Amino acid sequence: MTQARRVTVRGRVQGVGFRAWLRDTGQETGVSGWVRNSPHGTVEAHLEGDGAALDAMIDRLGTGPSAARVDGVDAAAAEPEGCRGMEIRG
Repeated sequence: MTQARRVTVRGRVQGVGFRAWLRDTGQETGVSGWVRNSPHGTVEAHLEGDGAALDAMIDRLGTGPSAARVDGVDAAAAEPEGCRGMEIRG
């Protein structure tokens, strides 16, 4: 059963390739959804997949790409949107 999470990643996460890394990591782990930079300096993502894949993905967000510094990851349950693949938005 597909589950969804809305995630906000805080720290030095813009301008360091975080969105592309998240897209690629989502493709590797079988997680679909979208990712975007927020005007608040965070990265926001909507993730969909099975529970184990989502948990693994959220754990990996705590590290991010090598150029990033992740200070925190907030995740909350969300309604699935029927996403296919991982998309970078704005």
